[in-house]
Amino acid sequence: MDRPTMKPWIEGIHAYVPGKSTASDGRQLVKLSANENPLGCSPAAIAALAEGHAPATYPDPDATALRTAIGRHCGVDPARIVCGTGSDELLNLAAQGFAGPGDEVLFSRYSFAVYDIAARRCGATPVEAPDDDYATDVDALLEAVTGRTRVVFLANPNNPTGTYLPRAEVERLHAGLPSDVLLVVDQAYAEYLEPEEGDGGIDLALAHGNVLVTRTFSKIYGLAGERIGWATGAPHLIDVLNRIRGPFNVTASGQRAALAALADRDFKARSREANRIERTRFTAAIDALGNHGLRAIPSKANFVLVLFEGALTAETALEAIGEAGYAVRHLPGQGLPQALRITIGTAQQMNDITAVLRRLCGEAA
Repeated sequence: MDRPTMKPWIEGIHAYVPGKSTASDGRQLVKLSANENPLGCSPAAIAALAEGHAPATYPDPDATALRTAIGRHCGVDPARIVCGTGSDELLNLAAQGFAGPGDEVLFSRYSFAVYDIAARRCGATPVEAPDDDYATDVDALLEAVTGRTRVVFLANPNNPTGTYLPRAEVERLHAGLPSDVLLVVDQAYAEYLEPEEGDGGIDLALAHGNVLVTRTFSKIYGLAGERIGWATGAPHLIDVLNRIRGPFNVTASGQRAALAALADRDFKARSREANRIERTRFTAAIDALGNHGLRAIPSKANFVLVLFEGALTAETALEAIGEAGYAVRHLPGQGLPQALRITIGTAQQMNDITAVLRRLCGEAA
């Protein structure tokens, strides 16, 4: 042996593959592959990024002002909030803090790809529960719980399917878990829900000692490039994440931008409404192509998973959409070779994607 060898559980990790933004020939594509906000971010956030930039100085290691603002916004004690480098860091820390070799980390089939990585990264075994037509099946998750289960991940709304588990089902899932199993409710797309559609995750986190909720500023707030996320849960859960998170993990500029974005409620409302309108319109367009084998999974997020179950394949559609200048997400690595996940963009962008699909199906323009 003439070189260091990786741990066997690391060897089993397939690196996360981000959404593409260029074609195979190097052409820059309109990026509808990463669920970014087509409206960009709040003008207030842009202004905050330009203010007081001091790259030689470390940021506030505890993101005190940001945690205070988040706490005020969500009705949570700031002491029960921890910020991270996107919610991805916090998801990984949840697995690392509560699972290890010999343990199991459970999630539904067709869940966020990071869950499998987070489990393997700490030496735990990832376990997939069967889905219910691409949606989370609570009974299947509960049946998959064993004495080795330590963490259960629930993305709600789910990525990459866009499906949503209502509050009663989230509560039923939690009630069926042993008290020593951590339930992580990943709410990266929660702000795209209507106010009355909340899944109650934060209420569960405030009331119980085994629930952690994660959120991000990468989606509706349009700050994906700044990498800012946060989590809330019982004090002992937050203590664990604080012990193992990176020091100075959220940049000073990111903290300022997130503060400004959080305060701009009009931008968030406009983003939600624009997404609702275009998602509804695009889903209807896909439904109209149902006789050609296309099917849109009902989505509550800022993307739609389109299934190609007829003569037109996802690969053919992917190539044609790319030729039209757009990047969308093909997910064969997640067991979805028959599907494309398409971010909801502007009205013109969605018109262009729809026109490509209609043409491929032989429909008149």
